[in-house]
Amino acid sequence: MKQPKVVLVETSHPGNIGAAARAMKTMCLYELGLVLPKQFPDPVAFARASGAADILENARQYNTLTEAIADCQNVVGITARNRKLSAPVVTPKELMQQMLSDSVNTQVAWVFGRERNGLSNEEIDLCTTVCTIPSNKEYGSLNIAAAVQILCYEWHVAGLGAVNDVSNQSSSRSGMLAPVAEREGFYEHLWQALDKIEFLDKDNPTPLMRKMRRLFDRSQMSSADINILRGILKNVLKQ
Repeated sequence: MKQPKVVLVETSHPGNIGAAARAMKTMCLYELGLVLPKQFPDPVAFARASGAADILENARQYNTLTEAIADCQNVVGITARNRKLSAPVVTPKELMQQMLSDSVNTQVAWVFGRERNGLSNEEIDLCTTVCTIPSNKEYGSLNIAAAVQILCYEWHVAGLGAVNDVSNQSSSRSGMLAPVAEREGFYEHLWQALDKIEFLDKDNPTPLMRKMRRLFDRSQMSSADINILRGILKNVLKQ
């Protein structure tokens, strides 16, 4: 099974990046993506990494979240905020069970938001799953590195890094899921077609667009599915 990619979005304190790298390495995870970090590289990050400097040295930086997850089939937004319209919500343990049923070819990203306000609604729209860590209802604020540690610990305990390739390969269709880059291209094409036939509310298109995303995400579209749908949309736009 492919290791999940840990993606931190607009982290403001370099110490949190270093602490997240340390949390990852203790649980045998190594792929770190950084979306517009405020300060990186930074000596504070390397000091807090405490032996996990290799993860920081190999971390990839991106200008947008879409770019960071472009090659991923399953994108998990880690958030404590309630959302009126969101992807399915799971706990870390439930997420690991979900990942156990994934194919060995599935690339997963765990996306962690900003220290102050987490992930935006638009960023959650890019996620196929939302993961919420059970915590004190009166004080559920977790440091980013602590949240990363919990997810990495659950991964390690579930033994996901040692899952048998053969059994997993045959157990799920998810290895054929289209990556984010293809899905986002389809959604842009779909919005153009819906706008052309005046199906969207021009004053407030977002709620319906989010429902449409969830409808198609539940179908677990493959690249072949998207090619068929985009062929239909292409003809709609020709009319």
